Amino acid sequence: MNDDVFRVALTFDAEHPDRPRCPPDAPDRILDSLRAAAVRATFFVQGRWAEAYPARARRIADDGHLVGHHSKYHARMPLLHDDGLREDVREGAEHITAACGVDPRPWFRCPFHAGADDPRVLGLLAELGYRNVGYHVVLEDWEPWRTGPQIVEDAVAGARARGDGAVILLHTWPGPTADAVRGIVDGLGAVGASFVGVDELETVP
Repeated sequence: MNDDVFRVALTFDAEHPDRPRCPPDAPDRILDSLRAAAVRATFFVQGRWAEAYPARARRIADDGHLVGHHSKYHARMPLLHDDGLREDVREGAEHITAACGVDPRPWFRCPFHAGADDPRVLGLLAELGYRNVGYHVVLEDWEPWRTGPQIVEDAVAGARARGDGAVILLHTWPGPTADAVRGIVDGLGAVGASFVGVDELETVP
């Protein structure tokens, strides 16, 4: 591969918020910023979130973003017994597919990253047609003290440090994340990054 290639995958976990500073329009502002910049991202959609906000979930797919699965209940996967995990994933997929109009397979992200290194969890996901997708750059955008400018600065620095194929973890609900998206795109674009879905990478974490 050309050493000058610098691809970055922006990934967003689309889920119900559980912290302060989560304005209801944050997901729409994120999608607006991505559309204005003509950037394709990856969204890992929680099944219950898709059920609650079907129009917003449909827009993710309609705008050309890659849709992945983020469980139904956002439970820690290792805490579920085998049949419970299967049920969570299958029911979540039904809601995601109904709302988005696309099958999220094979892309899955374990909530809280719990189970990402658990052979039992990974084996059950594989049985259901999924592979877990991790990330290289964690911005802690869920923390209430994080600001938009901090998120921009750390996203650009983290992706540059990782290099080609960097996968960045973001969330759809924090207001500062919505504030930061255009700055992330502009900052990384200025240093030669191109933006891809995780399906455009040869390897994913």
